[in-house]
Amino acid sequence: MAKQEQDIISKLKKSGLKGRGGACFPTGDKWDCFRKAKAEKKYIVCNFAEGDPYMLKEAFLLKNHLAEVVDGVKIALKTFIGSTAFIYLRHDYYKKYKNAFKKEIGSLPISLVEKIGGYLAGEETCALEVIEGKKAEPRLRPPYPAQSGLWGFPTLINNAETFYCISRITQEKYKNERLYCLSGYVKDKGAHELKERMTIREILWQTGNLSKDNDFFVQVGGFLGEFLLPAELDCLLCGLGSVVVFNSRTTDLIKLVKEKLKFVMQENCDKCTPCREGTYRLYENLNQGVIDEKLAEDIFLALRETSFCPLGRAAGSCLESLLRINKFYNGINNGL
Repeated sequence: MAKQEQDIISKLKKSGLKGRGGACFPTGDKWDCFRKAKAEKKYIVCNFAEGDPYMLKEAFLLKNHLAEVVDGVKIALKTFIGSTAFIYLRHDYYKKYKNAFKKEIGSLPISLVEKIGGYLAGEETCALEVIEGKKAEPRLRPPYPAQSGLWGFPTLINNAETFYCISRITQEKYKNERLYCLSGYVKDKGAHELKERMTIREILWQTGNLSKDNDFFVQVGGFLGEFLLPAELDCLLCGLGSVVVFNSRTTDLIKLVKEKLKFVMQENCDKCTPCREGTYRLYENLNQGVIDEKLAEDIFLALRETSFCPLGRAAGSCLESLLRINKFYNGINNGL
């Protein structure tokens, strides 16, 4: 291992940094796997286009830390000599910030790529397809991108916040903090930079968003994340770092379930049956006014266990937890 590679990978492992894209895979291990892959070409991708409707951190990073994100990509280029990088941007961010990016990039081998497609196009293997000029469809894994990514070559793909943290680690400014995104029935919406290992209750309390009354429930982990009751907030928040608070007195649960189902029906790639047919069957059943619990359980299981990509797997857990919330409130908010 070259000394430069060894130094940065050792720092990443020592920091304990985990990827901020949702999977929480140790960044040092990911970089080490990429290093070990033997190939004549290697690529680096900064994913700035995950596209979850509840995530606010990309806008926060672009406004406040664009240079540090690009610096993280530069560190990867310096670490893996001869590699080429891409920064994959949501289309509105591309239009607004492309000149700022070009200024930071200069003459380095870093290209900007505009995201084509919706939510699913932010998934890392879909992003690789778009960069290659193809339709945004998920790839089967393994092989993982670090082994075989862009054009079949090893590809290191990290979330924008991960590259931001990498920059701070090399500057010795990293304080084991991360971005949490709060929205919904809260006083202080937005991205908050707080210590990494915090419970959901601690995050709400520290940001002044914890209601004294139990008139709320939360969803964590993004638009298709899990729903939790007020008594279930003493667990660490991992993954995407998103917390959305709903008012249990005013939230129309029927409307919320339909919103999630419509989202999956609209955003899925039509490649596998659980997403394409299962969510339609649930929506159809819901419109009849009564949910068939056995049918719902079977579809949730199929979504979790057999979906081709994370969208379907997340949808199963999300909808199952939302119906559990509805049962708890026993129809108070126009439940099923």
